[in-house]
Amino acid sequence: MKRHMDRPVIQALDEFQKQQPISFHVPGHKNGLLSTLPKEIRSALSYDVTELSGLDDLHEPAGMIQDAERRLADLYQSDRSFFLVNGSTVGNLAMLFAVCSPGDTVIVQRNAHKSIFHAIELTGARPVFISPKWDEKTQTIGTVCALQIKKAIEAAPDTKAVVLTYPTYYGVAGDEMAAIIELCHEQSIPVLVDEAHGAHFVAGGSFPTSALSLGADVVVHSAHKTLPAMTMASFLHVRSSLIDPQRIAHYLKMLQSSSPSYLLMASLDDARSYAASYTSNDQEAFLQERTAFIRSLRELSSINVVEVDDPLKLLLRVEGYTGFDLLDKLEAEGIFAELADPFQILLILPLLKKDNYFPFEESLIRIKKAIIRLKSEAVSDAAKLSAFSIGEEISTLAISPTELRKLEAEWVPIESAIERVAAGSIIPYPPGVPLVLGGERINEKHAEWLTQYIMMNAKFQGEIRTEQRKILVATE
Repeated sequence: MKRHMDRPVIQALDEFQKQQPISFHVPGHKNGLLSTLPKEIRSALSYDVTELSGLDDLHEPAGMIQDAERRLADLYQSDRSFFLVNGSTVGNLAMLFAVCSPGDTVIVQRNAHKSIFHAIELTGARPVFISPKWDEKTQTIGTVCALQIKKAIEAAPDTKAVVLTYPTYYGVAGDEMAAIIELCHEQSIPVLVDEAHGAHFVAGGSFPTSALSLGADVVVHSAHKTLPAMTMASFLHVRSSLIDPQRIAHYLKMLQSSSPSYLLMASLDDARSYAASYTSNDQEAFLQERTAFIRSLRELSSINVVEVDDPLKLLLRVEGYTGFDLLDKLEAEGIFAELADPFQILLILPLLKKDNYFPFEESLIRIKKAIIRLKSEAVSDAAKLSAFSIGEEISTLAISPTELRKLEAEWVPIESAIERVAAGSIIPYPPGVPLVLGGERINEKHAEWLTQYIMMNAKFQGEIRTEQRKILVATE
């Protein structure tokens, strides 16, 4: 355990600073001397350096970065682990490029993050989608099951990889990941997992088991989501007899910045150390704080608290109001949640150690004020949405991205788009899971949900004009 407490990247940067270095190199802020950023940010810029003597190279690590990545692999019990400075997005891209060539078939969980679909488009792979069933407890699209995977493989026996999201953005892990991995490996099919929200699962105990521990071949973690790392700081782990880690390394060299941020790498080194030193006593203290917080929330009038598989995630609902209504009032009180949807808001709790402080009591005061303000307004007149199914249980795109780019497109009202093919993806953000994919044929359920999301003032990315209630469709 003591070995994990060392932070080689941070230690090397500290030693470098003791030299009082004078910068005649990039970056141009010259150790912060020329920066006009606020002083609190500027103070960190002396650590924002480049590949100088003694500071190693992320793309050919042989020193402190290599040491740090080996400690990361030791913690997560992988064959090899990588620091990612371009977010989990670059990890998802690299793992798809490592296994897919143009025309190859990949089975994909339909409620994946947009970066998975971008990776499929860039590799030229042919996706076969599996649509999970609606999860009544969380009012979200849930997880896939082994039977669905089995059916998809039987329909596409030439499958090169199965790509899964675990847990869902809302913290739903399900209980079929081990069975799915075993099923795929019987066919020598690698399992690639976007486990962006599960970097803390390594702590064990009350947290779900990581897909890596269950046998997945490649797992990507957003360290910045649940560990104390900076935004964009992520991990990628390989433990596989089917995928050579060198192929992953090859694509990471191509896809990641050639000028990686040492601040991000230091943050990853620190996050790894935090996770490695997280004890059962820390988890017990966190769970006690969490239990007290939930108990106090449930004592507030009108609020409904929904717990999920991951103890770091909580859903809050107020009957008669959308999640967007609730989020608006919370933000007016200075409480900022991870996201809102038509039914609820999602809170991501801090992975506290026993000596950490988090303002739960002040949060409760503000949440109570927000609820009072919300209840003073009329019940939301937004129509109640029914359970959403993205499409058939097993489906493919109506038009491939390559063919879609060749077609003309036009903006049409949402109600006129039914049975047309979307010219581009439409993505409520967050969570970044496409409601409609480019090349997907639009159905009545798509139209219903798009209309309701617009009425609720949801934020979108992609080919939608919310004010005009129009979307871009292909001219077939």
